[in-house]
Amino acid sequence: MEQRPATKEEYQRKINILVEYINNHLSETIDLDMLAEMSGFSPWHFHRIVKAFLGENIGAFIVRMRVETAARLLRYSDMSVQEISWRVGYDVPSSLSKAFKLFYGISPNNYRKNKDYIIMRPVEVRHDLNIETEVKEYPDRQIAYVRLSGAYMTLDFCGAWQKLWAFVKEQNLYSEGIEHICIYHDDPKVTEPDKLRTYVCLVLPKTAEPKGEVGVKQLPAAKYLIFRYKGSYEHLKSVYDTIYLHLIPESGYRPLDAPGYEKYLNNPVNTAPEELVTEIHIPIE
Repeated sequence: MEQRPATKEEYQRKINILVEYINNHLSETIDLDMLAEMSGFSPWHFHRIVKAFLGENIGAFIVRMRVETAARLLRYSDMSVQEISWRVGYDVPSSLSKAFKLFYGISPNNYRKNKDYIIMRPVEVRHDLNIETEVKEYPDRQIAYVRLSGAYMTLDFCGAWQKLWAFVKEQNLYSEGIEHICIYHDDPKVTEPDKLRTYVCLVLPKTAEPKGEVGVKQLPAAKYLIFRYKGSYEHLKSVYDTIYLHLIPESGYRPLDAPGYEKYLNNPVNTAPEELVTEIHIPIE
């Protein structure tokens, strides 16, 4: 049988599979040999290929995912340090504490107690922002996505949307109800800018199959606390800080340990910045 030559798109599809697996199994022992087998890459080249696509070796990527997840849980949940340690794959809190100190120069307990300790950027709370709130439940939904890495303001969102719409056209997936969303997997307060992970997505009512760098996955059914903000994207950092420091605590809801997403209700190409409407969806218990 003639073997099809490997392409960059095929490599990206395999990297997407690995990243999804790691995200969903942080609480477990992740065997690197098993990841190499799962990827289908040659064992000889596995580590170099992954490092080229992720910008760091696979072991460092897993450790960083665990420590950054722990930082978010310490700041935004009431789980004990021991529970968080188990949740991110450490058998005992001392192991998490050692890794946490190496990354951030502070212990998990001290970070939780010291609300003024900012790992990366300072908080920007504004009470003059135009933000409306509602709660809504969603069933399982299918998304097609392109995974980007880097500082949010430097990413090629337009190029990602173009790839997704070309994918929709190629697979004849157009229908009513397609939505534009972005899933931000990292908190810029605890993750270095060049390591931030973004999934640029289309919510698709029709069944799709992944191809190349366009992945396909399910958003599980969930209840969301939705914050609808009207205004320029340049203020979104302040919007998030205001949401997490004031609006969520005042709402009485507890966020789930899962990433939220942004939904864009109009097009920045033909909409004035002050008229842009963005919904921030936070999954809640």
